[in-house]
Amino acid sequence: MPDIHIPSLAERRAEGKRLRDHVPRGGHADWKPAANRDILTVIHASNAGRLQQLIPIKMGLMAVSPFTFFRGAAPLMARDLAKTPVTGLSVQLCGDAHVKNLGAYAGPDGHLVFDINDFDESIPGPWEWDIKRLATSIVLAGRDAGQKDCSAAAGVFMECYRTSLHFFSTLNAIDLAKYEIRGRTENKAVREVLDKAQRVTPARNLEKLTEPVKGGWPRFHDKLPNLRHVPDETRATVFAALKPYRETVTAGRQLILDSYYPVDIAFKIVGTGSVGTRDYVILLFGHGVHDPMFLQIKEEMHSCYAPYLRRAPKYDNEGRRVAQGQQRMQTVTDPFLGWTTIKGRPFLVRQLADHKAAIDPAELKGETLNEYAAVCGKVLAKAHARTGDSAAMDGYCGDAVKLDKAIVKFAVAYADQTASDHEQFLKAIKKGTIKAIPPAL
Repeated sequence: MPDIHIPSLAERRAEGKRLRDHVPRGGHADWKPAANRDILTVIHASNAGRLQQLIPIKMGLMAVSPFTFFRGAAPLMARDLAKTPVTGLSVQLCGDAHVKNLGAYAGPDGHLVFDINDFDESIPGPWEWDIKRLATSIVLAGRDAGQKDCSAAAGVFMECYRTSLHFFSTLNAIDLAKYEIRGRTENKAVREVLDKAQRVTPARNLEKLTEPVKGGWPRFHDKLPNLRHVPDETRATVFAALKPYRETVTAGRQLILDSYYPVDIAFKIVGTGSVGTRDYVILLFGHGVHDPMFLQIKEEMHSCYAPYLRRAPKYDNEGRRVAQGQQRMQTVTDPFLGWTTIKGRPFLVRQLADHKAAIDPAELKGETLNEYAAVCGKVLAKAHARTGDSAAMDGYCGDAVKLDKAIVKFAVAYADQTASDHEQFLKAIKKGTIKAIPPAL
């Protein structure tokens, strides 16, 4: 049997360090918009295939502030990031890494964890794209909360990302796979999110989203435009999609699903970037009215990063892409995560808001912004270490703050660009080029 050479940590770090010769760390600071950059064309293109009557709602949400514009404009940043330098090191991208897409949720045994919790754009790609988007979101969210200079917080994020990446690179794969952030964290901002998530239960959803029916099961109430019942044909089609979905979860979870019976379905508008996709919520009951379960069936589009990847993987179902990206990046994940197809369209299936909560961006100022930036760095480093060569990335980052400073400079420059893009977006709304419905208060 021939000798097998397994690269050591030192060799992998040295390989990452050599990448600095080809892509200097300071080069990540550069940001200059392309001469032919047209934000309105990109935004219009990203709305293709969606329910067009809902697009004005999405545009209205994006119009609120530069940060909400940023949340809805991931395709624009994907196009911009494709023109920035990359080392060639790949990870499973979150793809839409921003401060609102990290939060708390329940693990399979009911305990609460804090992690990345949105994966609509997830796909294997350059690790630099995630850190640049998350760093920029820290600057924009801090500005939205009234903090004038957010560069220090972006620096905290990068320092914590870099030092955490070094730590995770020393763990073996089994220990890294088990590493998680729980309620015992000393981070006040994270504790508050975990406390909030503790109160988000199926019983609370039952109270919030449904109304009693005399002599029958509770049903979703209609609160237009965010929640409404669907025609009988759609109802039957979505219910039928539960059968192939069942085959995408484990045998043990299938037994649990078999104990619940669907009684109602509604169309629900969710998020900012997802508005216009076909999203349904299903109410199921097990042992009576006090045993509810909620599932969300969410249409998934192609990842906005796919057009800019040299070897973008092919997927038979975009819901599967999202589910598998989530399983790779999270330490623990929704046990009912799966996928299905409805009339040829791909859908992700998951529990609806089961102990799920995120930070209120209005709270991200002062020391809270710095604290939250630190945990963002740790969480993203963990996800990247799980899915990429953490030692090579650690070798590239190094012990100094050179990369930190470069990413901070990029984040501030791109936040300024986003503010300018937002102003242009508002002018297009005023001219009537874009139709927007202001969000309800």
